[in-house]
Amino acid sequence: MTEVTIDGQSLTLADVEAVARGGDVTLVYGDAAVKASRRSRELKQTLIETGQPIYGVTTGFGDSVTHQIAPNKAAELQRNLIRYHLNGTGPLAPAEVVRATLLIRANCLARGNSGVQPQVVERLLELLRHDVLPQVPERGSVGASGDLVPLCYVAAALIGEGEVTHQGERRDAGEVLRELGLEPVVPEAKDGLGLINGTSFSAAFATLAVRDASRIAALSEVCTALASEALLGNRGHYTPFIHENRPHRGQIASAAALSALLDDSQLSLPHDQVVDLNDPLAGAGHGRLKRSIQDRYSLRCAPHVVGVLRDTLQWAEEWMETEINASTDNPLFDVESGQVHSGGNFYAGHVVQAMDSLKVAIASVADLLDRQLALLVDEKFNNGLTPNLIPRTEDDQWEAGLHHGFKGMQLACSALTAEALKHAGPATVFSRSTEAHNQDKVSMAPIAARDARRIVELSEEVAAIHLLAACQAVELRGVEQMAPRTKAVHALVRTVAPFVDADRRMDADIAAVVDLIRSGALERAAGHTPSPTTTAVADVAA
Repeated sequence: MTEVTIDGQSLTLADVEAVARGGDVTLVYGDAAVKASRRSRELKQTLIETGQPIYGVTTGFGDSVTHQIAPNKAAELQRNLIRYHLNGTGPLAPAEVVRATLLIRANCLARGNSGVQPQVVERLLELLRHDVLPQVPERGSVGASGDLVPLCYVAAALIGEGEVTHQGERRDAGEVLRELGLEPVVPEAKDGLGLINGTSFSAAFATLAVRDASRIAALSEVCTALASEALLGNRGHYTPFIHENRPHRGQIASAAALSALLDDSQLSLPHDQVVDLNDPLAGAGHGRLKRSIQDRYSLRCAPHVVGVLRDTLQWAEEWMETEINASTDNPLFDVESGQVHSGGNFYAGHVVQAMDSLKVAIASVADLLDRQLALLVDEKFNNGLTPNLIPRTEDDQWEAGLHHGFKGMQLACSALTAEALKHAGPATVFSRSTEAHNQDKVSMAPIAARDARRIVELSEEVAAIHLLAACQAVELRGVEQMAPRTKAVHALVRTVAPFVDADRRMDADIAAVVDLIRSGALERAAGHTPSPTTTAVADVAA
C-alpha cells in the first residue's frame, strides 16, 4: 500500500493516477498542512471582524463585488454560491476524473492559503476513502474563474446536497454521508468559494491525459517497429548519428527506442544490409533496386513525430505537477503578513496551453500510425504482402476473391484518426467574455483537457487497429524473423486476437487490444518505457 500525503506541496501525477484508477493508496492529511489551514482560517476570521470588505467573503461574487454584506450573512452567501452554479450539462464525468478532482482540490486547499476550514479538506479525503463520488456534468466551465460549475457539484456533495454514487448506486449525498457516519460540512465564509474557485476539474482531466499520452508515445514506437518489420524497412533510419545531429531529446530517445525494439530483426535491416541486397551496376548505365534503401516518411520520420510528443510531455508533466500543488483560488490569505490578497490564480492558462499542445502532438502520432496502416494494407506499397493482408491463396482455390481482410479496418482507422485531428484545434483562442464582462478573458482549459482525453481514447483505438494489422502482416512475412522484443508483442496480441484467416467481425479484437494498451501490458512485453521524464529520455538514448 502506498501512502500519499496531502500537503499542497508533494503530490505527483503518478499519485493522482493511482488514486483515480483505484490503486492501493492510503491518504494522509499532513500535520503541517492541517496547522497551516487552521492559521489561514484564523486570519480570515480576524480580518472579517475588522469589517473590511473581503472579496467573496463579505462581498458578492464577480461583477457583484461592489455589494458588501454583513459578516453574519457570510455563511449563507457560500451556500447560495454553490447552488446557483449547479447548472452543468452533458455527460457525467468518468469516475476516475471525479476521484482525481477530489484529490487535487483537497491538495490545493491543503497548502493553507485559502482560509477554509480544515474539515473541508478532510471531508474531500473521506469521500475518496469511501469512494463516494459526486455526479459531475462535464460541460459548463470556461476555466476562469476556475471550474465553477463542475466543482459546485463537488461542493454540494460536501454539504449533503445533490447526488453521488456509492457502491455502484446513485443516491442522495446526505443519505450516504449519514450512513457512513460523516457529518455534512457546515460552510462558513470562504468555504464554498475555496471549493469551487480553482482549476482542479481541468487539472484532473489534464493529469490523466498526460499519463495516458506518455503510454501512447511508447506504444507508437512499438507499432512503428512492427510496421517496419512488416514492410521490410530500413532500421538504419534510426541510427544515433542522424538524430544526435538534430539533438532534440525526444527525437533522440524515440530513435534509440526504435533501434532497441528492432535489434536482431531479420525483416527490418540495417542500412548496409539493405544496400547489399541490391545488385551492383557492374558498369551498366542504369539499374533498378530490388529493395529500396529509403522508407517512406511515416517510417523514416517516426522519431521526428513521436519525439515531438515526448518533448511536449516533458514540459506538460512539469506544468501539471506545479498546477496540482498550487493555490488556485481567490482570495488568498498571507498568514505571515496578516493580509488578504485578491488575484487570479484560478486562471488555468498553463493547463490549457499544455492541453492544446498535447492534443496536437497526440493527434499527429495517431495520423502517423494511420499512414503506416495505409501502407500495410495497400499492395502497391506493402512490398509483397497480400492486398488488405488477406491470407495467401492460389487463384484456383474456392476462397480466392472472397475475402477483403483489413479493408474495413483501414476505413475505421481513418475515421478515428480524422476525429482525433478534428478535436486537436486549440481551445485557448476561443475565450468568451462572461459574467457581465468581469470574466472578460478566460482560459477554456476544461474544454481543452476534455478534448485531450478524447484524442487519447481515439488514438488508443487507432493503435489497436494498427497493431492487429501489423501482427497479421508479420505473420504473413514470417514471425520467426522478427526481433525478440517485437515478437513478444506479437505473441501477447495473439492471446486476445487470432490471425484473420477469413472475413469476420473484428470489433471485439479491437476492444481486447485497447484493454492491453490501457493496462500497459504491451509496453511491458516489449520491455519499453512510457516515461517522458528527462531521466527516462536520457536512459533510452543511452
